[in-house]
Amino acid sequence: MTILFLGGTGFLGPHTVQPALDHKHTVTLFNRGKTNPGLFPDVEKLQGDRRKDLGVLKDRKWDAVVDTSAYFPKDVTTAMDVLAANVKQYVFISTISVYASTAQPGMDETATLGELKDPDTKQITGETYGPLKAACEREAERRMPGKVTNIRPGLIVGPGDPTDRFTYWPERIDRGGEIIAPGGMDAPVQFIDARDLGKWIIQMIEESHVGIYNALGPKTKLSMAEMLYGIKAVTSSDAKFTWIPDQFLLEHEVGPWMEMPLSIPTEGESAGMNQMSNRRATEVGLTFSPLAVTARDTLDWARTQPKDRKRDAGLNSEKETIVLKAWRESNVKPPATTQSS
Repeated sequence: MTILFLGGTGFLGPHTVQPALDHKHTVTLFNRGKTNPGLFPDVEKLQGDRRKDLGVLKDRKWDAVVDTSAYFPKDVTTAMDVLAANVKQYVFISTISVYASTAQPGMDETATLGELKDPDTKQITGETYGPLKAACEREAERRMPGKVTNIRPGLIVGPGDPTDRFTYWPERIDRGGEIIAPGGMDAPVQFIDARDLGKWIIQMIEESHVGIYNALGPKTKLSMAEMLYGIKAVTSSDAKFTWIPDQFLLEHEVGPWMEMPLSIPTEGESAGMNQMSNRRATEVGLTFSPLAVTARDTLDWARTQPKDRKRDAGLNSEKETIVLKAWRESNVKPPATTQSS
């Protein structure tokens, strides 16, 4: 098969291109040539900016397109103007952030999508990111009805992840010592190894699956405690977890998700965030690496990175020390007093 990647050299891209090559498909990469330009030296590379000039793609035909780099509906429209008549399947990498609400555990692909307050917005923010991706999905289906595969990943993790939203935990646990563990031990977590996602994307093309799929794992419920202790098991760390309630962390300005990666409040609007249904994707072949494999390989990769690199997620050590001290002090019982007669 012939597969065109719009992008292909960022985090998820290489983990999708490689299985395509392993399966002997013919791959073409189209991007600006700025991210990891040395990857895949034997693959055809077409250079250009998708928002300015797609002329190099005109009159070319591919069996499938994998779009990892569209964030605005116009990105899809521009690509479709050139590609719609010349490709058989369009695979759009969307996000579970498309949903209007994540309050309901077990929600699936039929849940209501978010809408943009300003359809003409040019800004990607926490409020617009999901609705923009939903608008991209709708535009793709409008232009290629019945030929679109909309894949909605959850948190994508593994070697090469630049966000630190999972990497923080293997690195922090490997350092050892007392570690803040957020919220309740039974709080659910969901994520997907980029390598599992990449292999499955190629499988979806090979088997011509279209439609909408939540792409996130694990297959069965995984708790925060199971994740943290599972990560510790692949290290020789002396790490000790101190479980601190979400409310106490919030009171001490430790935020969920970014400072405490994968930690999401289990009540209110976010109650279903880490409990979404992945049944539809698993029914068509999505599988998941063992936690130990993802954790070990992520840690091995992280050890190759500069020690002074800027971390985009996770709690810094100074703040962790301060909050741990405050937690201990909050649990010290005052001395008993006696009354004289």
